[in-house]
Amino acid sequence: MRYIPRMTTTVRIQSEPFDAAAEAKKLSGGRTDVGALVTFTGICRGNEGSEPIVALTLEHYPGMAEAEIERHVAEAVARWPLIGVTVIHRHGRIQPGEDIMMVATASSHRQAAFAAAEFLMDYLKTRAPFWKQVEKADGTTWVDAKATDDAAAERWAAPGRKHAAAE
Repeated sequence: MRYIPRMTTTVRIQSEPFDAAAEAKKLSGGRTDVGALVTFTGICRGNEGSEPIVALTLEHYPGMAEAEIERHVAEAVARWPLIGVTVIHRHGRIQPGEDIMMVATASSHRQAAFAAAEFLMDYLKTRAPFWKQVEKADGTTWVDAKATDDAAAERWAAPGRKHAAAE
């Protein structure tokens, strides 16, 4: 009989802070089929270029944002042999030093976990339905998309691209 690991996925959009270490432990704790756990936590920087910032405000469309992120998590699960995925993204006013988002991917092998995490991070940075406003001492401005972020995300759309499944 072939062992098929239990798949765990979590997608949350919340205004409250989260504990990245506790979330990673929930994803991999007590499991012997996880050989790799990749986590990434995005943190609000205290500056934009050389200018200090007071805070970021992230807005989203409730319901739509969760569905879009869940759709991309499902795509990651279809592309790589994952055992679990957690995506948490905050909204509201976030001050420098606070966590903004987290992606965690678990797999039997590191290559799949790294690739899936990078795919999800590139998606969240470029295509997830969030709007970001930067607050500085002299006022607020909306953040525009960056061509470098778009270029990073485009590599996942390449037709026929093979993805590493194991080491």
